[in-house]
Amino acid sequence: MSNEPSTPATGAAEPAPPAAPAFKSRGGLRRAWHATRYSLAGLRAAFQNEAAFRQELALGLPLVLLAPWLAPGRWQLLAMVGSVLLVWVVELLNSAVEALADAVSPDRHPLLGRAKDLGSAAVMLCLLQVLVVWLVVLWP
Repeated sequence: MSNEPSTPATGAAEPAPPAAPAFKSRGGLRRAWHATRYSLAGLRAAFQNEAAFRQELALGLPLVLLAPWLAPGRWQLLAMVGSVLLVWVVELLNSAVEALADAVSPDRHPLLGRAKDLGSAAVMLCLLQVLVVWLVVLWP
């Protein structure tokens, strides 16, 4: 028996794909407005519920504010600020993976544990990148 999907013998047209769910917006300004609201809600949830995000924000915000005075040029400023922003982005994604894993199962599961560990490793590599970028830019 073949693993390929069978086609109808009658030659009937394929069924139409299901319509988009009602909660999906169609585009335009309304979509942009809703996307902005959801993004701000995500940032608020991260700040309220994620200690690691608050810590990285507390460490990174002073760096971002100091970078314009410390960077010798525009490209170095971009690298310095970008490295800090990348930590925040990856921490948000890591927090999303952790929340999803906890929602799937509150019990310990090796694959869920691996997903959480991989997210944590990604954050750690980004933190190391901040250190390297700032040292390279500011090294005399």
